[in-house]
Amino acid sequence: MPILREESDIFPADLFDLPTEDAPWEIAHLRSRQEKSVARLLFDGGKPFYLPQIEQTKKHSGRTFVSHLPLFPGYIFLRRVEGLRQTLWRTSAVANMIEVSDQAQLTAELLQIRQLQASGAFLTPRIDLVSGDPVRVKEGSFSGYTGIVMEERGSLRLIVSVSILKKSVTVEFPRDFLARSKPGETGRDRRGN
Repeated sequence: MPILREESDIFPADLFDLPTEDAPWEIAHLRSRQEKSVARLLFDGGKPFYLPQIEQTKKHSGRTFVSHLPLFPGYIFLRRVEGLRQTLWRTSAVANMIEVSDQAQLTAELLQIRQLQASGAFLTPRIDLVSGDPVRVKEGSFSGYTGIVMEERGSLRLIVSVSILKKSVTVEFPRDFLARSKPGETGRDRRGN
């Protein structure tokens, strides 16, 4: 059962054949979960874009759910053509635009991703967590706990603070157990409060 259906991920089909001198790459940094709506808007307006997507399958209560999610959440790759900015600014989804200084490098990297997907390669986005990132534990008996990442001697540790006491403790978790915290997300105790 599809939750987030697959949408057009490239327009036009010969996007990578467009010369960068006539239609240079730009990257739109989007507000949360706006990638597909912006892609639809661009597609309907005939504006060139690339939104690589991955298929995610989850099982819950004996049912299988399939979603098609952006490979790079929060970003869509565009070719600057006449009327592009006017099309984009009709929506409040765009947070800002990122200029691309090395057009050839971005073209090569995106084309490589496109070719990997076309060949059936399974691409997995990697969330890089760095020291200072707020995270929550997403698996195991500590699921839901939040803290700050601290990298120490190659191991990944979560720092849980009691701010009023200005004290903290560290707990080590596998990287796969951690996810970035949402803004304003706070910790909970073992009872789930």
